[in-house]
Amino acid sequence: MTIWQADLYKQTGDYSDSKTWYLLVCDQQGNLIHENQCLQSEVNSQWVLGQLQNALEKYTPDKIQIFRPQVLNFFQSAGSALGVPVEATRHTPAIKKLLLEKGSSLSLDKAPPQPMPENLWGESWRVAYFQAGEIIDFWEDRPLPILSLPPAFRPLSLGVSSSQPIPGLLIYGGRKSRSLAQWLESVRPVCLDYISDRVGVSGGVVLEAGLNDRWVVLTFEDPEIAEAMENYESRKRACQGLHFLLIQPDDSNVTYTAFWLLKTPDA
Repeated sequence: MTIWQADLYKQTGDYSDSKTWYLLVCDQQGNLIHENQCLQSEVNSQWVLGQLQNALEKYTPDKIQIFRPQVLNFFQSAGSALGVPVEATRHTPAIKKLLLEKGSSLSLDKAPPQPMPENLWGESWRVAYFQAGEIIDFWEDRPLPILSLPPAFRPLSLGVSSSQPIPGLLIYGGRKSRSLAQWLESVRPVCLDYISDRVGVSGGVVLEAGLNDRWVVLTFEDPEIAEAMENYESRKRACQGLHFLLIQPDDSNVTYTAFWLLKTPDA
């Protein structure tokens, strides 16, 4: 599959002062496909459409990935006119590397995390681990209602040692497992981050989802859990941000509802 990554941005990262917008398109390897700029008075979906038409003279990708929510609609409109799917995703390392080289800011406004719907809360949860060399073989052929194993996140592809433990969160959902999994799938999970409130004592887990959504998955006040979550974050860093989210009805390990292999964006 041929994938382009693209962005429309202001060089300063300030969306209020600068009057010049820049468009950048590259492939997954970071090779430049097309770039141009225009005044703020000219920037719209038609201008983006014209730029992408010029880029398509080289070849047509299977899809174009966009990470910046402020300009997603421009690209979706242009992509629709051209018959090229546009994917909203935070995992766009090639275009972000080019942007950094050009001195552009990658920072996006983060919305405050929202509480998950109370009617979806699971019964209990714990931190779990899978060996990197076993995680794909264990899950890829299982008939789960929801299963996400992105090829780009496979440990072997990332050079993660097969003996490296990959951390994750296991939520026992009971009768709400299916509803919880369906809701999670609808918000498009990106990564799960431990947020410390009082170091070594309390904190919570925030789900980063979509392009800029954030959800509070759980909170706790327990030194042992805080230590487990600190180890979770340490293990994430040791395996390039890989981690997982597993939903199952109970601890019998007979029935599984959903599994997502996740990765901290650009870690």
